[in-house]
Amino acid sequence: MSSSPRSPDDIKAKLNLETSRINWHDLQVYYARGHVVKVSPELDLLDVAAELAADNTARFQQWMNGGQVGDVAPDLARHWYDENTELWAVVIAPWVLVQDRSGHVLH
Repeated sequence: MSSSPRSPDDIKAKLNLETSRINWHDLQVYYARGHVVKVSPELDLLDVAAELAADNTARFQQWMNGGQVGDVAPDLARHWYDENTELWAVVIAPWVLVQDRSGHVLH
């Protein structure tokens, strides 16, 4: 039996265990390196993480083109910093995917 998950459900179950809430201040090093990816609240963070782990470039491009996945804009980063916003995050090295579910999302 292989130790690496194979099915999408196995990958999502593994990622669910690695998903946690984190304050924006704790992500500054990753943001400075350009490794933080914002995921819109209407998407399932685990679905996005699983697609990234599977290297599904076409799906990711669709989300990016639709503005649902992408860089954290400087104004949003400043807002999150000022509020020290708590975000949901999951790491797909070297990327940290974050999602603001607080209800005061800026675009």
